[in-house]
Amino acid sequence: MPPMPIKFADIVWPARGRYWLTDARVPACLLDGGAVMPMTADAEGVVAVDILVDDGKIVRVASANRPIDDSAASVDLGGRQVWPTLIDIHTHLDKGHTVDRSPNPDGSFKNARLAAVADRPNWTASDLRRRMEFGLRCAYAYGVSAIRTHIDTYPDSAERSWQVLRELREEWKARVDLQGVALCPIGLFEDEFGDRVASLVAESRGLLGGVTRAPVGDHGAPLGNIDALLDRVFSLADRYNLNVDLHVDETHDPAAATLPFVARAALRHGYKGRVVCGHCCSLAMQPDAEIDRTLDLLAAAEIAVVTLPTVNMYLQDRQQGRTPRWRGVTVVKEMLRRGIRVAAAGDNCRDSFYAYGDHDVLDTFRQAVRILHLDHPLTGAPALVATTPAAFGGFKGHGRLGTGAPARLIVFNARTINEILSRPQSDRVVIDRANRILGGAPDYSDLWEQER
Repeated sequence: MPPMPIKFADIVWPARGRYWLTDARVPACLLDGGAVMPMTADAEGVVAVDILVDDGKIVRVASANRPIDDSAASVDLGGRQVWPTLIDIHTHLDKGHTVDRSPNPDGSFKNARLAAVADRPNWTASDLRRRMEFGLRCAYAYGVSAIRTHIDTYPDSAERSWQVLRELREEWKARVDLQGVALCPIGLFEDEFGDRVASLVAESRGLLGGVTRAPVGDHGAPLGNIDALLDRVFSLADRYNLNVDLHVDETHDPAAATLPFVARAALRHGYKGRVVCGHCCSLAMQPDAEIDRTLDLLAAAEIAVVTLPTVNMYLQDRQQGRTPRWRGVTVVKEMLRRGIRVAAAGDNCRDSFYAYGDHDVLDTFRQAVRILHLDHPLTGAPALVATTPAAFGGFKGHGRLGTGAPARLIVFNARTINEILSRPQSDRVVIDRANRILGGAPDYSDLWEQER
């Protein structure tokens, strides 16, 4: 009789040291090019490997079931999936967990924005720290090792918010790599505030960002001075040697088409490959010919795009008493066919822009596959939350499994990507450089107790 399958609960996980993870399965798109080849991938693009970990680093990735001439301990995973830890390349830690005190009354984008503005006076240093650290603790427990967070950056709060970010980045540097992006309507950069923000961001080793809509109101037709505003953003970025990450066209209105302006500005200012655009929702509502022209510009400027499927499905095409007619996401498949780098990310969490979430990028991945129809085949889908954002986000040592990389790993109780997609994987095991992360996500009472 064949041996009984290994139960996940029965696996004995090693302490720090030298050990093999044998009979593991890894999506080929998450393997570093230095991994031992050839390996035959299955229909999901998954290969069977053995992984040698030594002192918190991956020192060898070999085809599974080859003889191991090594005295190191061995952990048989029984064909289960092993992924590198994941990347949240677009989130808003400073807004997170405000839904109880500043809810969105109807779920619309307009009232999300107004509720966030109304809540901002509550953002003291201690309040920001409490909520942002709670978000970091959640993400780390779920297997997120790098985060790029947009930070609301306004004249009355900029220094305070960025100071909290710098402090948390230092405190969490051994667990989560943390980047910050300035966020405000780009029209606010016209005067001396633009220089003030760029200097602050440079001091904080962040990115220059913003929203391409008007300072008041929702995304609509491009502003008459959009070229001048973008020239100001890119000139500031160039002066302070900052990369750029913008919120673009977050609406179902096809008239909102600032994305081509951003691409042309990137080319004018020599910023090829240094720009990320988030959302880009309205592109999906435009005629095919216009989509093609915009994608040509994105490819020429090597602009990376981040789609935020859960939040934009929540916000877009929302009208009282009417069922939404579209999914709120951009043209991801068309971008991927052009070689445009695309990532999926979590965006907001339990605030007026999105009432739900738990900083779990695996949940984002599962929903992205379904919302965007990224299955049939699944072969490249995992890259959207790992290798791709790690590469264009500059997160070295993250999002890829290969020789020499830190052993930041997620082991799933699943043999296939289908099984990962079909259950929440709440029993996943997260390994941070040989240390198993224990305890799970923080209890909500950690937020409640500090609110009293």
